[in-house]
Amino acid sequence: MRARAVLLAAATFAYPIVVFVLLRNVGMHALAIPLCLLGILRIAFGREWIWGLLLLVLAGLTLLTNQSLPAKFYPVAVNLGLLAMFFHSLMHPPTVAERMARLREPSLPPAAVTYTRRVTQVWCAFFLMNGGIAAWLAVAGSDADWALYCGGIAYVLAGLLVAVEYLVRLYTRRKWRHG
Repeated sequence: MRARAVLLAAATFAYPIVVFVLLRNVGMHALAIPLCLLGILRIAFGREWIWGLLLLVLAGLTLLTNQSLPAKFYPVAVNLGLLAMFFHSLMHPPTVAERMARLREPSLPPAAVTYTRRVTQVWCAFFLMNGGIAAWLAVAGSDADWALYCGGIAYVLAGLLVAVEYLVRLYTRRKWRHG
């Protein structure tokens, strides 16, 4: 199971770079290949069938329109999906961040629950911003700018957010325990 998750993550992370290389070296029709492969992987691995179907639809649209836009919209769809999941958890608690925190610490103090709600809100803002930038670059940016952002910068920004949140959590946790 772990090997499947690693394979899927690697394929997802590599996707923008693969699209960029195919656009540069092979042509528009080749964009359907990584979409189909990623879609089939997601369907084959079970629980992610809806993402797999979305990828297959984007592959079909790419072939039908002979345009790169549908292929470039996959990162936008991922951000919108994550935004929907995190936002839904704000409306129907526990939030995603709280569920993750309870895996490590089953009995969270009320201040921690408030904190995890705030973290979920921050991630919602991040997914909205990240998806917006990906959409703008897909429509108005160059292929190189889109690939650089979606295949690198977006991951660096997400990693920075994780790191900053971790440091804030350490500081905040100390306050809960001593205050």
